Amino acid sequence: MTTGALRDRFPGARNDWARFDGPAGTQMVDTAIAATAEFAASGDNANSHGEFAAAHACDALIDDARRVVADLYGATADGIWFGANMTTMTFAFTRALARDWRAGDRVVGTRLDHDANVSTWAQAAADAGAEHVLAPIDVATGRLDADAVIECIDERTRWVAIAGASNLLGTMPHVRAVADAAHAVGANVFVDAVALAPHRRIDVAALGADALVSSAYKWYGPHAAAMWVRPDLLEQIRPYKVRPAPEVGPSRFETGTPNYEAIAGVRAAARFLLDLGLDRVRAIEEATFAPLLDGLGAIRGVRRWGPDSLVDRTPTVSFTIDGFAPDAVAAALAADRIAVWSGTSYAVELGASLGVGATGGLVRAGVSLSTSPDDVARLLRSVERVAASA
Repeated sequence: MTTGALRDRFPGARNDWARFDGPAGTQMVDTAIAATAEFAASGDNANSHGEFAAAHACDALIDDARRVVADLYGATADGIWFGANMTTMTFAFTRALARDWRAGDRVVGTRLDHDANVSTWAQAAADAGAEHVLAPIDVATGRLDADAVIECIDERTRWVAIAGASNLLGTMPHVRAVADAAHAVGANVFVDAVALAPHRRIDVAALGADALVSSAYKWYGPHAAAMWVRPDLLEQIRPYKVRPAPEVGPSRFETGTPNYEAIAGVRAAARFLLDLGLDRVRAIEEATFAPLLDGLGAIRGVRRWGPDSLVDRTPTVSFTIDGFAPDAVAAALAADRIAVWSGTSYAVELGASLGVGATGGLVRAGVSLSTSPDDVARLLRSVERVAASA
């Protein structure tokens, strides 16, 4: 099965746009759209923990969605909780953690990460009087050397926050090596898997993650997210919550009424990926992405940022065109009905490290399951046209 054969599974892609904006949000798969609408219209969309049928249906939905998303994460259902998006959930999570931090504690992050995995920790650390440090990247390769993170970890470290993959460059750090070093001093590891989950099979144990989060709208679901926390650790954390909320289990973190209809869509999107198989997803995407990566490298005046191979990377590439601001490139491509992003894509520290934070950032193009080889050919033609007009 190719991306072309899959395209009809994504109603939002049934037009003449070539969509390379997937790293910021994919089109929903048909089964997720149907599941969201069907639950909203079913009469079961009520609230949980009641004594009538619709309330029981909400309970059953949440329980089953935890199991399905746990399968997607290679995790356990008793550690899964749902929320609005990765950023909102991580702010809530770090705020709860910081209740037990003290002056002298250390939190380690990286300059590769999306700001949702930087500012969330930095602000919580500042409130607690703890130290927040960031490991540098290799500017030449756009990669994060595990040793650079490990050098920041010491006996004071409480948490290490690291990306499973860069949302701007696609580079994938060696998370397990970092996790082993963190665990050796008694620290925990938080993995931002937003840019990883759509493209790779995840196993929290293999990664060494103590907590992991991703947003479902990056993997063909609705605008919602799911976090896993190691169950024994989850019970130790004191979330901010209302008094009637449960005292144990992941629902303690789900403040207020869950978005049941969206969670129905999340469950369906996770099932879609599980049924297709993440190893198959990788093969499909790489077959489409390789010509894009090579093609950009062959166009005069185009600079690809980050690695020039498929090794340890997701199907995301960022580039610039000599003589053109990234926003101007994105606008020119949009005129050809090609969707890309420009800027630093919230990877603030990475943009600054690369020296592009103050110059408009980069142009980012990502391949998803709705991207076809024809889309790639269109993008390359448009980029070549823009570059030739300099």
